[in-house]
Amino acid sequence: MSATAHDLVGKPAPTFTLPNQDGVEYTLKPGEGKPIALFFYPKSGTYGCTREACAFRDSQETEVYKSTQCEVVGVSADGVSAQKKFVDEHKLTYNILSDKDRKVRELYKVPKGLMGLSDGRTTFIIDKKGIVRAVADGVMNYAGHVKFVEQWLKTFSTEE
Repeated sequence: MSATAHDLVGKPAPTFTLPNQDGVEYTLKPGEGKPIALFFYPKSGTYGCTREACAFRDSQETEVYKSTQCEVVGVSADGVSAQKKFVDEHKLTYNILSDKDRKVRELYKVPKGLMGLSDGRTTFIIDKKGIVRAVADGVMNYAGHVKFVEQWLKTFSTEE
């Protein structure tokens, strides 16, 4: 049986470096004292991906995101210029990273979506110690991923 994204639960989240929407190398360093919502999505500018990205943007204004200092990071295979346009057009307030060669997607074992015809949608919740605590996937469940993170953060904030 091949490894899946869910196999990472309970294990340290891999560190990686990718260019962000401004072409600046961004290194995700789990374990630096704050939780991270790392979401992989199929394509910038599409209906579901736009809804998900904007929902994550809006969620950062909620008390639970502020109190936990949760960092949100999005990743797709789109190039830097497409990511920049996406961030500017939707006023996204967090880093959107370009994984053109899909190496980080492979590192996190993000599955294909829509019968293997597109990149998948998977969200990882990484705790402040850098451990993957939960995974949500499903390419059509773009609204559910943001709610999933918020529920986990509420649990997280009561456990700490």
